[in-house]
Amino acid sequence: MKSAAQIFTQPYHSPCGEMVLGDYAGKLCLCDWANGKHRRRNDQRIQHFFNARYVCGSTPLLQATAKELDAWFAGALVQFNLPLAMAGTPFQQRVWNALLATPYGQTTSYTDVARAAGCSNGVRAVAQAIGANSICIIVPCHRVIGLDGTLTGFAAGVSIKRFLLRIEGVDV
Repeated sequence: MKSAAQIFTQPYHSPCGEMVLGDYAGKLCLCDWANGKHRRRNDQRIQHFFNARYVCGSTPLLQATAKELDAWFAGALVQFNLPLAMAGTPFQQRVWNALLATPYGQTTSYTDVARAAGCSNGVRAVAQAIGANSICIIVPCHRVIGLDGTLTGFAAGVSIKRFLLRIEGVDV
């Protein structure tokens, strides 16, 4: 029987909460809030998608990710340069790629993300795909706000979302 591949994981201590980083085959597949509301579901999806299991351990990619996150939190980095392995359906991946197109320091609405993902009438489905994002900050779901400009749900809480946006100079 062939054993499952491995996803190396390590904690990351951000200024606004504990996170977990994951490396699958040299690509970042996990940068999630340790206590986020979608964490268990995301973990199951990632491990199933890659037919892999989590193993605690550092890798050069995880060390580089921590350095880039440190620089981002310090306001010294606006564009991440990390290889990503996004574990999701083709629709979820279209949504996450639309998030990646949202520039640093700017926000977008769920409606705009739905349009960019080719699903203009699927705002609810887009919101669910955004909630399933397991590469937080780097795939910037924190930049998505309500159409009226209000902060809406976020796996780590709206106060963390506000904190992240303020790092980018967005006052909400």
